[in-house]
Amino acid sequence: MGNIIRENFDAGKSAAERVKNALSGKKLFAMVETYGCQQNVNDSQKYEGMLLEMGYELTDEREKADFIMFNTCAVRENAENRVFGNLGALKHLKEKKPDMVIAVAGCMPQQKEVAARIRAKYRHVDIIIGTHAMEKFPELLENVLEQRARIVDIEEHDTVCEGIPTNYGGGAKAFVSIMYGCNNFCTYCIVPYVRGRERSRQAEDILCEIKALAHSGVKEITLLGQNVNSYGKDMGQKEGFAELLKKVDEIDGIERIRFMSSHPKDISDEVLKVMAQSRHICRALHLPLQSGSDRVLKEMNRVYDTEKYLSIVERARELMPNLPLTTDIIVGFPTETEDDFEKTLEILKKVRYDSIFSFIYSKRAGTPAAKMTPCATEDEIKARFDKMLEVQNEISAEINASQVGEEQLVLVEGRSKNDPEMLSSRNEANKIVNFAGGDELIGKIVKVKITRAQTWVLFGELAEEDE
Repeated sequence: MGNIIRENFDAGKSAAERVKNALSGKKLFAMVETYGCQQNVNDSQKYEGMLLEMGYELTDEREKADFIMFNTCAVRENAENRVFGNLGALKHLKEKKPDMVIAVAGCMPQQKEVAARIRAKYRHVDIIIGTHAMEKFPELLENVLEQRARIVDIEEHDTVCEGIPTNYGGGAKAFVSIMYGCNNFCTYCIVPYVRGRERSRQAEDILCEIKALAHSGVKEITLLGQNVNSYGKDMGQKEGFAELLKKVDEIDGIERIRFMSSHPKDISDEVLKVMAQSRHICRALHLPLQSGSDRVLKEMNRVYDTEKYLSIVERARELMPNLPLTTDIIVGFPTETEDDFEKTLEILKKVRYDSIFSFIYSKRAGTPAAKMTPCATEDEIKARFDKMLEVQNEISAEINASQVGEEQLVLVEGRSKNDPEMLSSRNEANKIVNFAGGDELIGKIVKVKITRAQTWVLFGELAEEDE
């Protein structure tokens, strides 16, 4: 990997100011529609921040928008198909509003063949921008507005740009990216090809951002990276992530700290100790397994086996008894047999995850797994997937039922989408807890007594204040 270029958002800020001056007097609306992971959500917040700097107002209505961006995901085929379908639907809207600007950003256009497809078949798209060019966005938009030209920027470069304005949304929670890219090259995964190699931000820049968030009233931050445990290794720091966690834990005002995702091959004993000894790091860990078969793990290039994985779980729960765990599971990897799948179920029963994020394998062109010959039919894979959900749902329901009667601290996020009479909150394990209460509690951490449990949701009531 070449030298990392570290720069500030100076050129983008100047371009944003020029766009704002050019649009002066016009009331224009912009929307950014996000597909994919939390990293994409954080990227979209940056795009929104830049749009606000340029004088746009944000909207959720496509018909109202003068600028529409799809910030895309390339991890699964379904997400890509949804984007193409929605792009096609925008053609008629563009015909009604020819001055509208349409952009496609993120992981999909970072693939050259996808960028070429968008350019050839969706000619109403004005800007095609990859994951490496975000800081250039104001300049690209400026060129489109001035010249009405179509622009493609999917050049790859190892850049970390600081100072990009970010629209965090004004709530009590915020995402903070601590690094970009991935060096792991799991055989099923497109991420290293579209996000580039690992590039860590300087700790002082991360801490400065978090302190500003704390000052604005944010109570909970989630540190993001494709592999947060690798933070600092590209800068020669062996325990960079553990040291960063210690410093974040010292920031006044931040009451909850989360992080994701953790790769089992890199999580260190020092990180687990820091979690156990910290004041504000949530005692909950997302630790992707992907498969319970050592043979499949090797073919996935995960660089750990189930013995190593289970030793991490054992150590984590030794330091933090009853630690809630969540994980990622892929069902139907090309070489997965029925026996391999049963080994995954064994791990689920042994670890007893609070919940899992499960996916049916999605073939990604350009990855080594795409060349592997599947050894199971779609029906067989679907049957495995359903069986796994049945097993996990039972475990999740049992764990939740065991928490009835407990008093838990929760961060109140707002009104429940399913029942506006109830407040929706999350406990330390990041589970939804609904309870009755007033709007004055939104954004606060309060104590709730759990009174009822479902498989995915807990219900409770405000606990009495301690004397």
